[in-house]
Amino acid sequence: MKPSGIGGQAVLEGIMMKNKDKYAVAVRKPNQEIEVCVKEYKGITKGNKILNLPFIRGVFNFIDSLIIGMSTLMFSAEFYEDEEEVKSEKELTEKEIAKKEKQEKWMMNATVAISLVIAAAVFMVLPYFLSSLLKPLMPSYHLRTLVEGFVRIGIFILYIALISRMDDIQRTFMYHGAEHKCINCIEHGMELNVDNVLKSSRLHKRCGTSFLFLVMAISIIFFILIPVQQPVMKIVVRILMIPVIAGVSYEVLRFAGQHEGKLVDIVSAPGMALQKLTTKEPDEKMAEVAIKAVEAVFDWRTFLAENSEETNQ
Repeated sequence: MKPSGIGGQAVLEGIMMKNKDKYAVAVRKPNQEIEVCVKEYKGITKGNKILNLPFIRGVFNFIDSLIIGMSTLMFSAEFYEDEEEVKSEKELTEKEIAKKEKQEKWMMNATVAISLVIAAAVFMVLPYFLSSLLKPLMPSYHLRTLVEGFVRIGIFILYIALISRMDDIQRTFMYHGAEHKCINCIEHGMELNVDNVLKSSRLHKRCGTSFLFLVMAISIIFFILIPVQQPVMKIVVRILMIPVIAGVSYEVLRFAGQHEGKLVDIVSAPGMALQKLTTKEPDEKMAEVAIKAVEAVFDWRTFLAENSEETNQ
């Protein structure tokens, strides 16, 4: 069955699902009720032909996903604030609420920017410095660059392994699994219900984990093909190449998500294997939340009907 086109992410005790310009956040509140919020987000590339070109669109789609991701995380966190904070917010005037929302938007943008800087430092610059220590033992630039790539991947896996020990992150990874299971359930022609969701795979080719792995793997090829001798320029090149590598990685992930075949399976295999760390098996309540998020933005019944007709023709 063809891809549904929907995607999402896990948030605090919930899931965000996005379909075209609409996205929905479903959160299991402390009282066990499910709160669903539906919004529209046009995106940076909307209506811009240049930004929608292949190898360019991936960079801006990544930025869009970060913006939506931070916004939905903040929304889900509001349900788990201290009671005193909730009471004080109810007493705010409209002017104070508008000011607070403006401050939160500024903080969200600042957090995204800082996150990108930290990610570049940890996953691009740090591996270079560590691999450069091997220069006396390993004179070959190409060999050191290859080692740098494996160090980068190793740091990423270590990071995931460490954060996955936290209880909140483990639950988030369970919701991440529920998100994938919902999409797989639909894309494999099954009715979207709890039983079908739970028996679907928690791994999916279009996952953000696979995207990050592709970024790290493809960076090895780029840095080997673009040799730079000066240490400072090596760092500059690595930072400047991030958008290019992200753009290429996005196209590879997009292609893999839309096609089948042995080559696609080979390319997707490492990212799918890493998803075993970033997704966990969800419970029934998590599956219910995921289904609510999907149904708020996607007509899966029509999708199944249309695709079953195409299959029968």
